[in-house]
Amino acid sequence: MNIALKQLDGILPNLALMQIGGYHKIRRDSVKMWEGPLFSYDKVYASKIFKFTKDDDLPLYAIRGGTGYNNDPLPPEIAAIEHSEGWFLYPDYHNHLGFAERGCRLKCSFCVVPEKEGLPKEVATIESLLSNPLGQNRLVLLDDDFLGHPRWEDVFLELADRKLKVCFSQGLNIRTITERQAHLLGKLSLWNHKFTYRQIAFAWDNPKDEKTILRGFNRCLEAGIRPYKMQFYVLIGYDSTPEEDLHRVETLRKLGANPFVMAYDRTVQYQKDFQRWVNHKAIFKTVKFKDYRGRK
Repeated sequence: MNIALKQLDGILPNLALMQIGGYHKIRRDSVKMWEGPLFSYDKVYASKIFKFTKDDDLPLYAIRGGTGYNNDPLPPEIAAIEHSEGWFLYPDYHNHLGFAERGCRLKCSFCVVPEKEGLPKEVATIESLLSNPLGQNRLVLLDDDFLGHPRWEDVFLELADRKLKVCFSQGLNIRTITERQAHLLGKLSLWNHKFTYRQIAFAWDNPKDEKTILRGFNRCLEAGIRPYKMQFYVLIGYDSTPEEDLHRVETLRKLGANPFVMAYDRTVQYQKDFQRWVNHKAIFKTVKFKDYRGRK
């Protein structure tokens, strides 16, 4: 069979597509990334993370999955395949990648993870995640609540012992970080997802969390993590006012941290403008939002 896989969004390799590709490769099917509507395949699998991602050019017979479509799990026979079987789909990706744990302790109303995966549970060892032949000493962890890992301390120590460069791509929950966790985090080699500069990501999604955010921030400072190395995802447009959005990013600016805005609804002009103003650092550093010419 001729199998095509389409990753509709996301900047990191898609683990589900890697499992699907590995499954069909083991069955000796021809597997490749989708090359467009002009080509014909026996099966097309498409995956997307966000509901707003367009998929207009997909054939009607495409099998669609991912949180952008639904929360349905992979079929058992495919879920049993290690994603490492699919590295052939991403020959230009030079990092290790995967989940050490899945699930989350929190129940944020905008997030599907607790409903889909439940409470945190270990799903892989660090050694098993070092599967990319080109990965060297770089590991991108996709965990949604790494600090809730049942063996978080052991895993922290292993990451340090292995001298791995680590990216927590989904961010860590700074609201719950303990002094011990902050201390061990400060011992790691922390990087952005491209491994081009040092960085650790957190989130400040709810304006009401300011007190716990600042407590966690200070614990990280005491652990030796510099403010400019801390990035904060800032969700806007879900349960906050424009005034609260501005307060959060200006507070982070004063702390010396790096806010990164994520608009909940990109069809809303204000959210689009505010996101671009903050995330375009040359503008953010020199222009106040009220003076930003990108506003409509």
